[in-house]
Amino acid sequence: MDARTGGGGPDGGRDQRGRRALEQLRAVTRLFDQAFQVPGTRWRFGLDAVIGLVPGLGDIAGALVAMYAMNVARKLNAPSAVRLHMLSNIALDALVGIVPILGDVFDFAFKAQTRNLKLLDAWVASPERTARRSRRGLLLIPVAIIVVFATVTALGVWMLYLLIHWLGGVF
Repeated sequence: MDARTGGGGPDGGRDQRGRRALEQLRAVTRLFDQAFQVPGTRWRFGLDAVIGLVPGLGDIAGALVAMYAMNVARKLNAPSAVRLHMLSNIALDALVGIVPILGDVFDFAFKAQTRNLKLLDAWVASPERTARRSRRGLLLIPVAIIVVFATVTALGVWMLYLLIHWLGGVF
């Protein structure tokens, strides 16, 4: 009996509760990220992009769907690396989502819930490969944090220099 699946193998022994939860997540994700299509294009968007136009409401709705996805990952016994990868998608979506206008555009393009569903589907199809990929991807998070911190610090120093220069001080 496989500990990850509760049965024979990654495809065959998945318990019914996990399968049902994954199918429900698929329907919620489709509604949340892919429900509508921009006519004449391949661009799709969902309720997340629409609800996101109301400050705060989109963030709450996104958090609820994200919590549900994390619960589905728990029911499927997805490994920590996969769950952390899902959390990083959620965190990035939330972080950029708080910026007015840019957050709305980002929600339209990034689709954290769809990414997390694809991650779970990939894990169900190929558990070892997906877990390895997720671990490698998680190594990029500290690098990204350092780059963002260094960029914000450099911009802050530059703005301080400009302010002092503008006020007539000598630097």
